[in-house]
Amino acid sequence: MPNPGFRPRASLFGSPIHAMLVHFPIACFVGALFSDLAYVSAPHPQWANFSEWLLAFGELSGVIAALFGAIDLFGSPRGSRPGIAYLHFLGAATVLVLGLFNNLVHARDGWSGVAGTGLLLSVLTVLALLVTGLLGHRLAFVHQERARP
Repeated sequence: MPNPGFRPRASLFGSPIHAMLVHFPIACFVGALFSDLAYVSAPHPQWANFSEWLLAFGELSGVIAALFGAIDLFGSPRGSRPGIAYLHFLGAATVLVLGLFNNLVHARDGWSGVAGTGLLLSVLTVLALLVTGLLGHRLAFVHQERARP
């Protein structure tokens, strides 16, 4: 029997809730990278504060989006779950773990919290977001097409 296609389980008016929510953590984690770069080029303390807040809100909104993603993934029939969905899930978990560690590193004072480890973690988080986003795009626009009547 052919794969019936992957369909989101948690939706609002036919739109997947996970897809509506993922934009917030993406914007926050990318914004944290930009504010880290601004802080490294001109070490004004407010840039470090921006990073901390963006990372904290990115974590919070990312966990909420991940909950709806998990409902979509694990609530679907076993045969309709493509392998790419599991990779996307693991990638999103990696982003959240990197973001959490990054937030803990940024909690240190100023330069020691941003320059070096903090900036590296911000770059790694955004790179992981790119890979996870590509997997999510493929999942949404390729695998869901099979599920359309």
